[in-house]
Amino acid sequence: MFVTLINKNDRMKINEFYTFAKKMLYPIKFNPILFEKIWGGNKLKTILNKSISSDKTGESWEISSVENEVSVVANGFLKENTLTELIEIYLSDLLGERVYQKYGEEFPLLIKFIDAHDDLSVQVHPPDEVARERHHAYGKTEMWYIVDAEPNAYIYLGFNENISKEDFAERIDNDTLIDVLNKIPAQKGDVFFVPAGQIHAIGKGILLAEIQQTSDITYRVFDWNRTDAQGKPRQLHIDEAIDVINYQKLEQPKVTYKAINNQAVQLISCPYFTTNLLTLNKTVEREYEWIDSFKILIFIDGRGNIVYESGTEPYARGDVFLIPAELHEISLQPAQVTELLEVYINV
Repeated sequence: MFVTLINKNDRMKINEFYTFAKKMLYPIKFNPILFEKIWGGNKLKTILNKSISSDKTGESWEISSVENEVSVVANGFLKENTLTELIEIYLSDLLGERVYQKYGEEFPLLIKFIDAHDDLSVQVHPPDEVARERHHAYGKTEMWYIVDAEPNAYIYLGFNENISKEDFAERIDNDTLIDVLNKIPAQKGDVFFVPAGQIHAIGKGILLAEIQQTSDITYRVFDWNRTDAQGKPRQLHIDEAIDVINYQKLEQPKVTYKAINNQAVQLISCPYFTTNLLTLNKTVEREYEWIDSFKILIFIDGRGNIVYESGTEPYARGDVFLIPAELHEISLQPAQVTELLEVYINV
């Protein structure tokens, strides 16, 4: 028989690790990952209270496991650990058993806030099968919730008529692509669903929350003929995009819903995520025992506390929390009227 001997110091370290790992999980907040963009502004600071250092800040990644851009915990005893490290330790306790079986140790969602001080490029994202073949990555289906919008702000989403690949290529060449896109007025509270293959652009004057698959693959097809600081146009990806675009007319580009105080109202349910809206003016208990998934809470407005079995975490506008799967019940206790998005995966 072969016996491995563990010395006293190593045994103490192992015991400390298991004690650490067995501590009850809690609502986890991460440090935002900020990105300057040619089209960015300062609303991430003025509206969502992010500590930005540039008036060209376009994105704040709130929860990310994208390679080289992995979120780091900002609160509690797990502070300074990465999301990847948390998954390696807690596995299904963090993700949910079915989510873990499907995605393994890769966190399946990317949560962002986007500030469009100027128009974003017209673009499209590939579906899973194309992204796997070309990039060894997931595709990108996403949704937008408009947090704030200036007067006359617009979203561009889908075509306003059926077109062909040949029509698309011709309109790229003669600079008339925008003429066949749905241009939709956008205001606070509007919701848009953007499946992979749907052509789109976020118009200037919009601040939004984006929920998407974990993917950073974008095919840019038109960038308003603008140039960067060196006077060069940004790269376009026409050849890559032309085979993944849905060329059918999009009949209903905006999601319709009716908010109900202190109840969860479903906005989107797709294979990649389910998103509910909650508008709270009193304490509400959320029971998650039937959801075999982590939950994400995105606070659009208000302030208050998240109360769970062994503690309390304060929240404010712009905060995003990951609720581990093992937390089956929380209490949301608003000090001000609160609006939030609740996200999970219904595997």
